[in-house]
Amino acid sequence: MKLLWCRQRTIMSVFNVIQKRHNTIGALQAAFRDPSSPFHIPPGTQGPSSPDPPSDTEDVDPLKAAAQKLTEAGFDPASFWEQRIVWGDQDAFQHVNNVRYMRFFESSRMKWVLSIGHELGGQTKAEAMIKGQGVSLILKSIEVRFRRPVTFPDTLLIGYRPQDPSSDSNIDSDPAVINVTASAYSVSQQTIVATSSEVLVWYNYDRLKKCVPSEETLSVVLNRMRSSS
Repeated sequence: MKLLWCRQRTIMSVFNVIQKRHNTIGALQAAFRDPSSPFHIPPGTQGPSSPDPPSDTEDVDPLKAAAQKLTEAGFDPASFWEQRIVWGDQDAFQHVNNVRYMRFFESSRMKWVLSIGHELGGQTKAEAMIKGQGVSLILKSIEVRFRRPVTFPDTLLIGYRPQDPSSDSNIDSDPAVINVTASAYSVSQQTIVATSSEVLVWYNYDRLKKCVPSEETLSVVLNRMRSSS
């Protein structure tokens, strides 16, 4: 008997809540229809807009945002290399091992070399330049500076830009040499986490010696320099 009484009381309580909620909604709807109510909405019209201004910002692709940052900094989009960080890139100090960045920058650099080859002679020339056939580039020196530790998971966007020797007296003006800089931008941290300063040399792989490339080749690189400045 006591159990039945408790059940009846519970049912009545739930009914009262539902009825109260229904009455509240009904009162609000009646206020919308009542011309004397401050909540009145005339038929065929809409209620007032939200006091908060509508957001016109869309979700931005983080990689696109990174590419925009590097482009604005003068890096060549043709060199942009997306490097996904994997667990194995980390070392005992729980961040990406410094040696890994050499490979990361190398991938971006070779993509940049490919783009130069494509501009000079299409796919055939591009493949020759990365296979050590004819005239291509070779790395003479590299200096990497680490600005922030990177941890898994993350993605780095890496870009290159050639430096114009006419804009800096410290840059080698030898036509057989190209000074380049590179940056690795962390998508997670939204900032540059490592930079590289490199010296590249034009090299004749058939003759195994340094060389001065053709005027066409120099012109292509010069245009890249001007675009980055």
